[in-house]
Amino acid sequence: MKTNKSKLSTHFTLLLSVALSLTLFCSNSFGQSQFGMNSSAAVNYKQADNELNKVYQTILKEYASKTKFIKNIKTAQRLWLKLRDADLEARFPEKGQYGTAESLCRATYLTSLTRDRIKVLKVWVDGIPEGDVCNGSVKTR
Repeated sequence: MKTNKSKLSTHFTLLLSVALSLTLFCSNSFGQSQFGMNSSAAVNYKQADNELNKVYQTILKEYASKTKFIKNIKTAQRLWLKLRDADLEARFPEKGQYGTAESLCRATYLTSLTRDRIKVLKVWVDGIPEGDVCNGSVKTR
């Protein structure tokens, strides 16, 4: 007779196997060529970059009357772009040395960095709750 611990372990293993199988089956890369995966990653990055640009432009419009802030956010964005590019070069310092998945890896990393930046910038678009004494230049909701 199995113990409860043994039954739980068996159920967990089965559940994990099913979850892994579903993940692999439902993955965008299942059955795709490397070219297809590279193309998909490039499209994902382009979408993230477009979203970043929209958020940035929204900030510039909504805060247009705050000239000091606009000057500072433009400087911050220029510096972030340099940091993003430097991070990418640090991650993949030698172009062409990472195999056929290099384009996929670069685009995926850029997408991740860009999505993180979107989260940072969206604070100015979405605002923060009234009463937060540390809101600085961010509008309140």
